[in-house]
Amino acid sequence: MRGDFYEFAGSNFKDHINDILSIIVRRLANPGGAKSRASKPPETTHGPTEFMVGCSRSINEIHRMIDKVSRFPSTILIQGESGTGKELIAQAVHRASQRKNQPFVAINCGAIPGNLMESELFGHERGAFTSANTHRKGKFEIARGGTVFLDEVSEIERDLQVKLLRVLQEREFERVGGNETHKIDVRIIAATSRNLREAVEAGSFREDLFFRLNVIPFQVPPLRDRRIDIPLLLNHFMKTTAEKTSLRPPQLSDPAEKALLRYSYPGNVRELANIVERLFVLCSDGQVTLADLPAEILDETSGDSEYPGKWINDLPETGVRLREMEKALIVKTLEKTSGNKAAAARMMGMTRRRLYIRLMEYGIVSA
Repeated sequence: MRGDFYEFAGSNFKDHINDILSIIVRRLANPGGAKSRASKPPETTHGPTEFMVGCSRSINEIHRMIDKVSRFPSTILIQGESGTGKELIAQAVHRASQRKNQPFVAINCGAIPGNLMESELFGHERGAFTSANTHRKGKFEIARGGTVFLDEVSEIERDLQVKLLRVLQEREFERVGGNETHKIDVRIIAATSRNLREAVEAGSFREDLFFRLNVIPFQVPPLRDRRIDIPLLLNHFMKTTAEKTSLRPPQLSDPAEKALLRYSYPGNVRELANIVERLFVLCSDGQVTLADLPAEILDETSGDSEYPGKWINDLPETGVRLREMEKALIVKTLEKTSGNKAAAARMMGMTRRRLYIRLMEYGIVSA
């Protein structure tokens, strides 16, 4: 594999990042090759975090944080986009802690109606409401001695946020319809795909609850910000999907491979895993071509390195003003990111400040 990289010596590494990642994918897809027997790609670290695949600086920092915080009972807040693996981090903390032999109880706060959430968290007594025929334990009682994972904690209604705040402060609660106070012995890990500071400023989330949750913060980066991990993740999901389906991993053609490496994965690691499973099912002949990839990948990656060439090849005789091209590119990129200016700036390789300057200069109004 070393020889493959010599051609990049003395050149700009960033100009060749996709070619280098392609070489990594080919080597991982052919582990029997003479040059690939010496070592195994550093997919994992050790122990409870071994399933968190990646060798990027951000993933290594998350591994380091898990090792440190697992020894303490502190409350943790994990923030990151949907599909980045927030629950995997919570599970890793639990498994590395002294609570590992006790329950890990997860609850999706965004999937349960507000009028039922209090009963889910704290339980209820018999007769507390019409259908309460017996008393029922809530998640905090079920998880005694273990960990409670509150996914999408930002979706909890404000009235219930006050009661959750009391649990964090006093370590006690009452069941719905009951007067007896119950002490809790759990570690609380919360997660959200929203920016909680912005939710606090908007008035939808209590500031005091935010500070109680944000004792140990984890910020999980989106997959597009750790592209070096994509080949490792591809290899990992190829292996796990092969084991699950008892099928041989399909071979990626060069164009398909490059498109998978260029794609921004708005659904993050979960989307990549789903794409790999789809390829296993649909590519029964064992070969993945560009036409086999989802339309969203083709739509996005067709505008990468080849697209400027298409503009030049199709250049009209009268020419095109550079300002018009830049304005059209900004508008199209904002459409792809649904108006997310930070994401649009990343896709175009400019700072957010420079993007705002261009928006004002060109009079572009974005939602």
